[in-house]
Amino acid sequence: MEPEDLDVLYRIENDVELWDVGATNVPYSRYVLHDYIANASGDIYADRQVRLIVEGPDGTVVGLVDLTNFDPKHRRAELGLVVERPHRRKGFARRVLLHIEHYARTVLHLHQIYAVIAADNAAACSLFRAAGYDQVACLPQWIASDSGFRDAIVMQRLL
Repeated sequence: MEPEDLDVLYRIENDVELWDVGATNVPYSRYVLHDYIANASGDIYADRQVRLIVEGPDGTVVGLVDLTNFDPKHRRAELGLVVERPHRRKGFARRVLLHIEHYARTVLHLHQIYAVIAADNAAACSLFRAAGYDQVACLPQWIASDSGFRDAIVMQRLL
């Protein structure tokens, strides 16, 4: 991530509609996100995560993808992907999955990547299934939301 990505990161991290699918439930200040960008080394071995900005063919930022919970011993990481609303259903997410899988396999030498998805997120479940991910677990009442607890599923792809 670059300093000029601050506005995008601020917009995505503070989108309350995404809080149900992530691990946060408080807004981030520009200062905190600026500090994060400035101090992230970009080295997954040092940070145990890597966040990448997703751009369309014209250079427009369409979202972000990250590998978190990186475990070098077991050679796996959790995948997170956000495509901003105006750019959804245009094939960006599928192309990003292909690129991040290639990066995970050939550069990071990971054995597997996985995603934890709300079971009722039909679009995400469909995307990951179509991309060759297998559902390997159901986590009952895993995600807290205003309406109660929702189930999550773990989708895994062996590389």
